[in-house]
Amino acid sequence: MGAYDPYKLAIRYAVDSQLKAGIDLISDGQVRGEMVEIFAKSIPGFEIEGNTYSIKSKIYKHNKSIGASDLKLAIKYMEDFLSNSEEFSREEKSKKGLKGIITGPSTIIQSSKLGPIYKDKNKAIIDMAYALKEESRSLEKAGAKIIQIDEPFFSTGLIDMEVAKESINIITEDLSVPIALHCCGDVKNVFKDLISFNIDVIDCEFAGHPNNFNVLEKNVNYLIDEGKKIGLGVIDTKKPIAESVEDISKIIEKGIKIVGKKNLLIDPDCGMKLLPDEVAFKKLQNMVKAMNLHN
Repeated sequence: MGAYDPYKLAIRYAVDSQLKAGIDLISDGQVRGEMVEIFAKSIPGFEIEGNTYSIKSKIYKHNKSIGASDLKLAIKYMEDFLSNSEEFSREEKSKKGLKGIITGPSTIIQSSKLGPIYKDKNKAIIDMAYALKEESRSLEKAGAKIIQIDEPFFSTGLIDMEVAKESINIITEDLSVPIALHCCGDVKNVFKDLISFNIDVIDCEFAGHPNNFNVLEKNVNYLIDEGKKIGLGVIDTKKPIAESVEDISKIIEKGIKIVGKKNLLIDPDCGMKLLPDEVAFKKLQNMVKAMNLHN
């Protein structure tokens, strides 16, 4: 008999909550820790002291996937939920799937102290990318319908975007599923760079950072020429109140006017871990209702 895993209940709760809210592409909730911690505690080369991540030796790939088992479990819970639900049509059920999530190499390295091995953060970022390449393959093999790479540090101005591009291209080469890249904050200085990356969806905050619409308008022709879609963040995950369906709908309408409905995926601005459960659920419910107004 295997050891009791308390996180399984948290994964089921995350899966059921997202499905009840009407979300199509759900996640396992990343319940086992913060976005950097989950990877730093598993990938050889890192040491965690309190809340500090340090690189003590060369970064190598992990010999076992970090997120694949949770993703498989979340798929099972999703299938259980859908098989017992009469709420969704067969077509609606076919749209459901799991999103595999990877914290990007630039964000992990920028969040860590360099030790004696790496004098150059860029070298550490590339080594990190090769370690995460194995993780992306494992998530695809486990059944991810899409893989999202989270790089909140891209908008800070601290990142060499050529190195960033190389690192993302390392992770995404040879994958068959679509790739989304999430970038927090004001993206005016990096958005054009992101369009050239080997990704399918550029996911940004538009509710909390409405100026990103200006960036989108300026680059829309290049974006469409390159065949990229936009992940349109339409609920502000920093506000502890649920936006109205009408307000969310207005943001969606702006996105449609700029890039067209077929080039949009609708989602929250960012992660929702810091919100009370009932607020996060109401935000997601209202987001789905607003999205359905445009179907």
